[in-house]
Amino acid sequence: MRDSRHPFLRRRLLPSLLCAALMASITESAASYPLPAASDSDTSQWRSALHYTPQRNWMNDPNGLVYDKGIYHLFYQYNPNANVWGDMSWGHATSRDLLHWTEQPVAMRANQTEEIFSGSIVVDTHNTAGLGPANSSPLVALYTSVYKAGSGHPPGTQAQSLAYSLDDGQTWQKYSRNPVLTLNPESNNFRDPKVSWYEPGGYWLMTTVVADAHVVKMYRSDNLIDWTFLSDFTLPDIPHQGSLWEMPDLFPLPLDGDSRNQKWVMIVNVNPWSIAGGSGAMYFVGGFDGKTFTPEHVPTAGSDPSRYQWLDHGADYYAAGTFASAPGGKAITIGWMSNWDYAARIPTAPWKGAMALPRMLSLKTVDGMPRLTFEPVQQYASLVREGATTRIKERTVSSSTQELAPSTRGTVQNIDLTITPRSAQRTGLIVRGSANGAVGTRIFYDTGTQTLTVDRSSSGKTGFSDAFSKQHIVNLPLENGKLRLTVVVDMNSVEVFAGGGEIVVTDLIFPALDDDRLSLFADNGTATFSDISITDLPDPHSTRHAR
Repeated sequence: MRDSRHPFLRRRLLPSLLCAALMASITESAASYPLPAASDSDTSQWRSALHYTPQRNWMNDPNGLVYDKGIYHLFYQYNPNANVWGDMSWGHATSRDLLHWTEQPVAMRANQTEEIFSGSIVVDTHNTAGLGPANSSPLVALYTSVYKAGSGHPPGTQAQSLAYSLDDGQTWQKYSRNPVLTLNPESNNFRDPKVSWYEPGGYWLMTTVVADAHVVKMYRSDNLIDWTFLSDFTLPDIPHQGSLWEMPDLFPLPLDGDSRNQKWVMIVNVNPWSIAGGSGAMYFVGGFDGKTFTPEHVPTAGSDPSRYQWLDHGADYYAAGTFASAPGGKAITIGWMSNWDYAARIPTAPWKGAMALPRMLSLKTVDGMPRLTFEPVQQYASLVREGATTRIKERTVSSSTQELAPSTRGTVQNIDLTITPRSAQRTGLIVRGSANGAVGTRIFYDTGTQTLTVDRSSSGKTGFSDAFSKQHIVNLPLENGKLRLTVVVDMNSVEVFAGGGEIVVTDLIFPALDDDRLSLFADNGTATFSDISITDLPDPHSTRHAR
């Protein structure tokens, strides 16, 4: 079994401290979070070129991911009023290619009696809810209402509500009899409905969580309004007491491309206790019979995070979910590119929060087990093919660091290369490096431990939070003595795809705009780098490196 190890983060915190820290991060008022310093009032050097960010204000979890009439819709947790968490509403952006996004007006706003937490959207193709005119296909949102005083519910109550749109997601009408699903007794941690169509049974399927109980609850409905309980999914003797389960998603995928051999994937986002510390997205593979999800290869009670399967081994990938009605039935996922350990202190203004690069999921047998594999969506591959590319057939480096030619410099790039470590103890590349070598994000392979590491300890501005973890490490055996990497570099992030897509590491970084150098290095021996392609991608800030 492939193993992941994070020596900086393999710690055991008291459950009470974990829970207290977590609830402070997501339920305190916006006033409790420090605003950026005056010197940080405009940090355009860190605004993503490839990753969606709102023009201003706080953003976290993606919600309402749906494809309809040629448009991808990204809704998300948003504060319309400030660059801190609070006044949770649904922001909205649209795209035709998952890369170029247009920010739309706020879809649903918090009010005096209700905040709008996470949820999902489906295309009600046959108007099963009866919310649109005959022969129409409304967009229907199931979301979590968080009730305040004066709502008729105890303050803090969370329940599932419904809203619908008859104009392609531009405006939304709340259902008059909300909520459509609540617990008895009501709960302050019942949230995050993800709805999909279960074709074998001919009904709508909902997964939700009771977050502090580590339970995914499943329901069915014929009309998106009246819901019947199916079953609970949890684990015996869950080792991450003090954390929360959030944002579940359940969907089928063919194993090894065989449509006759369908497996079901359950995504459970967990905070904290992730593989890289803080928040992260784990998953299980198993079977679903229309009522119960049964996972395979479940780690034994008390297992370390490294024994679980993760969508990403970096620190900044959370609240991942899939797009409903994606073309060709593909599983396309997107996650929030941040971490609750330090999200409130990220040094960006006038916005805070970004989405990771959309990815396509596949299911492959690895070491005798079904595992997810990940690759950037095809639209990204097309973008790379259109970019200006520098190619280097081969480069050998011996116990040194070699900065590549000025033509390889850039702040928004795709880098493909094959590393053959040979005799080197450690070997890899340094992206977003400074002229004096003091700044740079190191991505390297250690032959002794057979691990891949992303080291952001000298990646730029790092002192804004003690919880901004410095290294993220994953076990990854070489294939025929080689390691193939794809590295996506943006203004404030790196995403490393390795092992044929079996491993992804996503990390935020905050270098200066002029930190744009690319280097190769080998420690204590010789390594060979081959099939190197460095492609410049659209940079909104400068054309100074255009060839």
